[in-house]
Amino acid sequence: MSLQALMAKKYDGRDLRLGRVLSRTDAYTRYYVTYASGKLTISGILNVPRTPGRHPALVLNHGYIDPAIYTNGRGLMREQDYLARRGYVVLHTDYRNHAQSSKDPQSEVNLRLGYTEDVINAVLALKAAPFVDPQRVGLFGRSMGGGITYNVLVAQPGLVKAAIVYAPVSSNAVDNFNRWVRPQAEIAGAIVRAHGDPAANPTFWRNLSAVNFFDRITEPLLIQQGLADSTCPPVWAQQTYAALQKAGKQATLYTYPGEEHAFAAAWPRSMARSVAFLKQQGL
Repeated sequence: MSLQALMAKKYDGRDLRLGRVLSRTDAYTRYYVTYASGKLTISGILNVPRTPGRHPALVLNHGYIDPAIYTNGRGLMREQDYLARRGYVVLHTDYRNHAQSSKDPQSEVNLRLGYTEDVINAVLALKAAPFVDPQRVGLFGRSMGGGITYNVLVAQPGLVKAAIVYAPVSSNAVDNFNRWVRPQAEIAGAIVRAHGDPAANPTFWRNLSAVNFFDRITEPLLIQQGLADSTCPPVWAQQTYAALQKAGKQATLYTYPGEEHAFAAAWPRSMARSVAFLKQQGL
């Protein structure tokens, strides 16, 4: 129950299985897929460009969607299509407890750290695919998925070549707990009973917060943030960027006045910047 535990853990992401074809476009084929994450099976979707050979690849980490209503591949739909049309293999993971993925009854009490494991294993499984260049794999996370991306970068430096986050949650776990979990009395109570309140057990919460381990990051990171975001306060992205700079890391922050959490008018410009960033990193 710490980022240090994720650093020490041995991962064996494997067995990426292409299931039924969900759709075909002029640019890519979309599959239902599963892969192994430890003892769990995780579902997802995979967009594979129709051009031959090995391709650069991205694991997409979606934001929070209630697992009770979540369906396979839901979230980041615009990005899934946009990136596949630009030559990327796109693996959008469902995480444990989502869609057809295995269940983990302790996921919420364990502050969803298992999602980070699922993404690390997704990268490893994807690298073994015959249509992927294993040296050119990156991460793309949105909102909660941005926080998962931070966790992966500090837990397993060198796993990917570069990462992008959009409208990310805070890199400080206490901010996220106070904003979203504390108002939910039942789950907040269970977490506090298991691990202590942030004020009472600051060491535990410090060890859940990626910002405290930014010295470990080895990959360039792009942060895209709307300044009118009412879900994830823009100051979180700005504080994360400042902490990355202080740690001497290669980070870029683009902000967009008037853009809300989901991005609207500026989305095409932000995505063009994202692809330009990936190309600069050899992805």
